[in-house]
Amino acid sequence: MNITVEKVDVWAAGVNDQTGNLSNVLKTLREVGADLELIIARRAAEKPGTGVVFVAPLRGDEEIKTAAMLGFNITSSVNAIRVQGHDIPGITSRVTEKLAATGISLRGLTTAVIGPRFIMYIGLDTSEDTAAAIRCLKE
Repeated sequence: MNITVEKVDVWAAGVNDQTGNLSNVLKTLREVGADLELIIARRAAEKPGTGVVFVAPLRGDEEIKTAAMLGFNITSSVNAIRVQGHDIPGITSRVTEKLAATGISLRGLTTAVIGPRFIMYIGLDTSEDTAAAIRCLKE
């Protein structure tokens, strides 16, 4: 597999589940130059009326300062890697099989294909799992 694998920081913030709140958060990040590659937003089923938004990457002092003002923190519970490359049929299956064969359990997985390329974010439980996944996929 000809892929690029790197560790990424995923940032998370709670949001009120009201029309326009997510849009306002994303607009504020855009206005300071954030070029987000990953945005996952969902309602928090365990706490009605609220939601959570995950973003990556944030770069530079201005983006990080603004994100902190909006309530974002680097997620301590999700260690993540970004895997990307040329799309081939079954690429997600191949990557997950390789990780499973090494004994690495996934916390989460998000994959998208755009044109001839794919991008995948893999959430792992620990920094040790993250390092092992990077080693495994770079082999």
